[in-house]
Amino acid sequence: MLRFSNQKKMHVVINGDYERHRRRLMEMVGDFDRSGEILVKGKRNTIKIFPLDGKIVNIKSFRIPHTVNKLAYRYLRKSKARRSFEFAKKLQARGIKTPEPIAFCEQHNLWGLHKSFYLCEHLTDQFSMGKPLEQKDFPNREEIIRQFARFTFHMHESNVLFLDHSRDNTLVKENSNGGYQFYLVDINRMQFKKLNHKMRLENFARLYADPEDFSIMGEEYARLAGWEKEETTRALIAANQNFKDWRGRKLRVKRFLGLK
Repeated sequence: MLRFSNQKKMHVVINGDYERHRRRLMEMVGDFDRSGEILVKGKRNTIKIFPLDGKIVNIKSFRIPHTVNKLAYRYLRKSKARRSFEFAKKLQARGIKTPEPIAFCEQHNLWGLHKSFYLCEHLTDQFSMGKPLEQKDFPNREEIIRQFARFTFHMHESNVLFLDHSRDNTLVKENSNGGYQFYLVDINRMQFKKLNHKMRLENFARLYADPEDFSIMGEEYARLAGWEKEETTRALIAANQNFKDWRGRKLRVKRFLGLK
């Protein structure tokens, strides 16, 4: 634990061989606001990349939580950064790919959690699952969608429920043999438990795919699960529509309250 002159403490956990880079990793975190290449600059989180010994480190800086969550993340719940690090290791133990976890850092003050960071290896030569789902002329798109369905089945069989299983939270890399590898990102919301039929189907809800693409996924998933194909496809489409309806209602409420 490192102590800073501004009465903040930094709790740091580094994964395995990356311990030898501790000093450089801490420099990246300490100078995060002033250095690094920006990938994402959002209202809630910021992602930057930094070079490290021939590799690229991806650092996600989580938004400073509000007062209640400051205390909750300090004393009652694990921070998003810590969950990301620990969930990445659990995924790897189950044979599910995610960018190599490097470290997590939590900066605390008297009020609880202040800043937190998750560090992982940055993937190159990849694309998000959103591209083949959005672009009808994307090369080999049907095979990618089928392999994605197989990947999701493997994830479910491994007792993993990825609560943010959306098109942009799965990255895809092509193998030299023409196959594809799928990597989960933004992984701080997960449950590890045996999944029933309903949980599996509803886990497709955030993908925002067309009915034709859900038909491909439904056919492939049903084949692996031993389910009826048409019924599975209808359930996937219904789950997606229910999610869209819920998001629409939530947006209307926010607009009514002047929050959007």
